[in-house]
Amino acid sequence: MAQDVKEKIIGIIAEQAVLEPSDIGMDQSLEELGIDSLGLVESIFAIEEAFDISVPFNANEPEQSEFDISSVAAIVAAVEGLIADQKA
Repeated sequence: MAQDVKEKIIGIIAEQAVLEPSDIGMDQSLEELGIDSLGLVESIFAIEEAFDISVPFNANEPEQSEFDISSVAAIVAAVEGLIADQKA
């Protein structure tokens, strides 16, 4: 399951960044990958749809969000947490 989550998120981010999934590093930030604020919002929507979750994210104040977008790994961990919370 965790590998599926990681692969799906990397796929979503790669599509947004117009990169191959193999070009995405877990320690990279979305900014480093060339994803701007609109791309970030589109990525969040795609993640919500892919995993049927609601991401607590404020696009106007991303630094105030409970959803960590500091790196690809942080996004994967945050999504895994939301999925676990939803199943609990």
